[in-house]
Amino acid sequence: MLGAVAAPSLAQAPANLTAALADPARPAADTARDAARHPAELLALANVKPGAKVVDLIMGGGYFTRILSPAVGPTGAVYAYQPAEFIKFKAQYGEDLKTVAAAYKNVTPLDASLGALDLPDGLDAVITVQNYHDLHLSPFPADTAAKVNAEVFKSLKPGGVFLVVDHAAAPGSADAPNKLHRIEMATVKSEVEAAGFKLAGESPLLHSAADPHTASVFDPSIRGKTDQFVLKFVKP
Repeated sequence: MLGAVAAPSLAQAPANLTAALADPARPAADTARDAARHPAELLALANVKPGAKVVDLIMGGGYFTRILSPAVGPTGAVYAYQPAEFIKFKAQYGEDLKTVAAAYKNVTPLDASLGALDLPDGLDAVITVQNYHDLHLSPFPADTAAKVNAEVFKSLKPGGVFLVVDHAAAPGSADAPNKLHRIEMATVKSEVEAAGFKLAGESPLLHSAADPHTASVFDPSIRGKTDQFVLKFVKP
């Protein structure tokens, strides 16, 4: 079993990432979440550098897309992916995708269904934050995660990073994705490695011992304070 992989402190994070956090175009609601989400440290683990081609896989409201855009700079490219299923479920997801893509010249919006995901090739990194568990929601086919992982593997360069961050579930809680919007770390490791990736390490950056893993991540008692795992996978 691999040990922890050290994330740099915010003070040690690369200049492109700290500058991206200071981008005045970022909404105040986003910057207010930085202390809890540690975005510069996470993106440093993913080796996000100027000129990189990166995918924000299931972008949600665009928090990480807005950081990735200035972090990779004008010679880089960011692909913001919002699944068609999410947009159908909640129209705001589609509006967020349009808004972010229109605001940043180097951001390309993607909105295919999960089953038809087709990422560009030659990627340097793919990140997915607090969303991997969604691939296991009951409305989706049972092989959704396997198909998405295979597409990510195909699209990354050799040496490219797949960074997965999600809310931790207690061991043995197979239905946690549907009931609690969590997932077991062991499940993610097994599925992503089955696609051909090698686990480069895991970071305790977002670990919280106070989370009992029994409440939904949307429960007011735990929202914004969940125990989260950080897994760094590399394509050989």
